[in-house]
Amino acid sequence: MESKGASSCRLLFCLLISATILRPGLGWYTVNSAYGDTIIMPCRLDVPQNLMFGKWKYEKPDGSPVFIAFRSSTKKSVQYDDVPEYKDRLSLSENYTLSISNARISDEKRFVCMLVTEDNVFEAPTIVKVFKQPSKPEIVSKALFLETEQLKKLGDCISEDSYPDGNITWYRNGKVLHPLEGAVVIIFKKEMDPVTQLYTMTSTLEYKTTKADIQMPFTCSVTYYGPSGQKTVHSEQAVFDIYYPTEQVTIQVLPPKTAIKEGDNVTLKCLGNGNPPPEEFLFYLPGQPEGIRSSNTYTLTDVRRNATGDYKCSLIDKKSMIASTAITVHYLDLSLNPSGEVTRQIGDALPVSCTISASRNATVVWMKDNIRLRSSPSFSSLHYQDAGNYVCETALQEVEGLKKRESLTLIVEGKPQIKMTKKTDPSGLSKTIICHVEGFPKPAIQWTITGSGSVINQTEESPYINGRYYSKIIISPEENVTLTCTAENQLERTVNSLNVSANENREKVNDQAKLIVGIVVGLLLAALVAGVVYWLYMKKSKTASKHVNKDLGNMEENKKLEENNHKTEA
Repeated sequence: MESKGASSCRLLFCLLISATILRPGLGWYTVNSAYGDTIIMPCRLDVPQNLMFGKWKYEKPDGSPVFIAFRSSTKKSVQYDDVPEYKDRLSLSENYTLSISNARISDEKRFVCMLVTEDNVFEAPTIVKVFKQPSKPEIVSKALFLETEQLKKLGDCISEDSYPDGNITWYRNGKVLHPLEGAVVIIFKKEMDPVTQLYTMTSTLEYKTTKADIQMPFTCSVTYYGPSGQKTVHSEQAVFDIYYPTEQVTIQVLPPKTAIKEGDNVTLKCLGNGNPPPEEFLFYLPGQPEGIRSSNTYTLTDVRRNATGDYKCSLIDKKSMIASTAITVHYLDLSLNPSGEVTRQIGDALPVSCTISASRNATVVWMKDNIRLRSSPSFSSLHYQDAGNYVCETALQEVEGLKKRESLTLIVEGKPQIKMTKKTDPSGLSKTIICHVEGFPKPAIQWTITGSGSVINQTEESPYINGRYYSKIIISPEENVTLTCTAENQLERTVNSLNVSANENREKVNDQAKLIVGIVVGLLLAALVAGVVYWLYMKKSKTASKHVNKDLGNMEENKKLEENNHKTEA
């Protein structure tokens, strides 16, 4: 007969191998863990009083068990089974909680916690789920450019190291792109690394672009499941260069000016609105049916008035697509006749003309010695004051820098002309003789005097203005004299004389003095005669008085009379 202990061991072994007893009330329990984290699985069983030991196992796909950890209730010791994939990764606590470090995809299994007593085995299963967040999706193998109306690969959206596998979505300007025959083609594939069991998802987008896609951002996203549920990660934006054919050609004139004048350099620039823009064009010049092949610019140097006309450009492979512009080369001609230095004689006639030829109406201004004239000069009979520097200037107001000017330096020459005048000082003591001279070049004046007399100021001259000036002398002649004024320039020598009589006023003054002396002497003689007459009269009066007194015999009266006579004499 077998012993009781042997039969007990045999029973426990059988129970461990075949036990499927679950603790009442315990169902399937799932533990979610992130890849690389520590998986923590509580036993979820109440520890019985008669517990002998606890043990953890996992089940293979065929259902067979693999024991991985053992803990005795009495010895408090832990033993880990020799399972290579769990070597140094397991930890079993006193409450029989099993921890698995560095979670792997291969850890997705059904684990069972077993508590064994002498007569029973209790089990609590746990399902382990491992999740790995994929890398941020990236658009790679991007097209250098997209062409309108052509279905072309835009790029690949790749997200790596995911578990479980995720799903990739494409977006245009934030809106989901759905497959559309002939316009949007999406090809999705996933690959699992046999070592790590992680997935790499790749989505290829083929896209038929239009001009509306210019500067439009394209993105992609990956949607995956993690321990806390579904999540989505988006890629960076990608903007593609959109190629489209030229639909319109334009022509420009450089540099941009309001007006072009003769002598300018003009550059024609042809542009197409396609992308990339055309690099070569045909340029058509006025009167030339054949185009000139050039880059997008064609330069005209030192343009002349005959360059005015219509200029065109077109595509090389599509000559019907053409653009044109009109160019007007402004010009301004000025002809002054006569011009330069011109010498004429006084009194001559001199016709002057300033002829203007221009591409549009021009303004004309005449200047003389930097002073603006009201009208153009006209000389029917030249005067000295007509001499000067004349400038005819014209300009086109609308054309910057288009001005012309010609000058005429007019010299009016004349032989010296002399006119002499005489002026007597109010005192009568001197006379002023003036020699007025007219001529150009400026004549030199010389004085000569024939006769005697004192010259007070011989060479007092006025300023030379408009071909005229004068020289004067002040003289007090003692006898009749002749004054000669000589004026001489490069053309001729002219002489004029003036006779000046002696000073008659001085003789009149002497006669007047003699007359005054005579009058004074006469007055003195008259006074003397009057005194003599008066004395004789008084004497005669005294004799008569005596005869009367005697006749009257009145002595008193004679005395009075005598006193009166004495008074009279006195």
